[in-house]
Amino acid sequence: MIFPNTIEKSYFIPITFGIHKGLFMEKLVVTGGCGFIGSNFIRMILEKEPTVEVINFDLLTYAGNLANLKDLEKNPRLKFFKGDIANKQDVDAVLKDGVSSVVHFAAESHVDRSILDSGPFIRSNIVGTQVLLDSARAHNIKRFVHVSTDEVYGSLGDTGFFTEDTPLAPNSPYSASKASSDLIVRSYVHTFGFPAMTTRCSNNYGPYQFPEKLIPLFISNLQRNEQVPVYGDGLNVRDWIHVNDHCSGILAVLRKGRVGEVYNLGGKSERTNLELTHALLNNLQKPHSLIRYVKDRPGHDKRYAIDCSKAEKELGWTPTVIFEEGLKHTVEWYLANTDWINSIRTGDYLSYYQKQYGHR
Repeated sequence: MIFPNTIEKSYFIPITFGIHKGLFMEKLVVTGGCGFIGSNFIRMILEKEPTVEVINFDLLTYAGNLANLKDLEKNPRLKFFKGDIANKQDVDAVLKDGVSSVVHFAAESHVDRSILDSGPFIRSNIVGTQVLLDSARAHNIKRFVHVSTDEVYGSLGDTGFFTEDTPLAPNSPYSASKASSDLIVRSYVHTFGFPAMTTRCSNNYGPYQFPEKLIPLFISNLQRNEQVPVYGDGLNVRDWIHVNDHCSGILAVLRKGRVGEVYNLGGKSERTNLELTHALLNNLQKPHSLIRYVKDRPGHDKRYAIDCSKAEKELGWTPTVIFEEGLKHTVEWYLANTDWINSIRTGDYLSYYQKQYGHR
């Protein structure tokens, strides 16, 4: 079967779904699979689960990159479909013919961009999720994992942790759009008995992250001996989780999670932005004089911290990557993949960077 809007038909080998080499194969759709977390999840599930065939459904907006999965282009269990989750025709086309599960990553995800223009966030994160849910219901999807963020909870003080029962209090257009999508998923579970679960994670880091996010942005700048922009006083706190730990948590929710439940996935690695910046400078052996303090982000949340004990108790999942080791390996990956970064640091990216940080 070849989808009508598959790009570069030779990029992935068309496959027959259902039975493969005597095994019953599960057909899984991953939305946003060319993005940072989605591409890492596809790698993980293809490696760990030989009876799963994956359809990567991605619109290839600025942060979606086919190169993230280029080394898997000949994998017979992977298929690419270019489409828009807010377009019913696209979504219906990808979910027909026996898809059993969906893991929904596709989203606009950068707070700074949402402050500049919230429109794409409303369309992709809210309308896109609604269109996807309606199609999933129509096609009798058996398991649906909606991937969200701890930012929907708002901001913490100096103590305490977000739990799954923490009231939603989003403070940016991005987090408001994700909170809205979370509530739409919840409503479909309670109104229609739809088999969905939601995950909320802390800040991710690792390979293939688009270089507008803090860690790859700073690594990329420091490689060029350029300054790194630190918002405000740099004392905002984030909990960091390695993307592999996050993906293993999502897989655990897909396989073991209870329908209708929310599961927090955190890394238990709180750092101020300034502490993280110092760690990157030290890893790259760069002087601290390369720090440039810039005007703080509007509505900048002070602290995030995740209580992930529910996932640990119910799913047997726990983060395993020690932050210092994970950060070191992340720096090494970006240093070894400068061509990947250079292919992105052009045109629209540089224009956005100048607009966001150039005059602060």
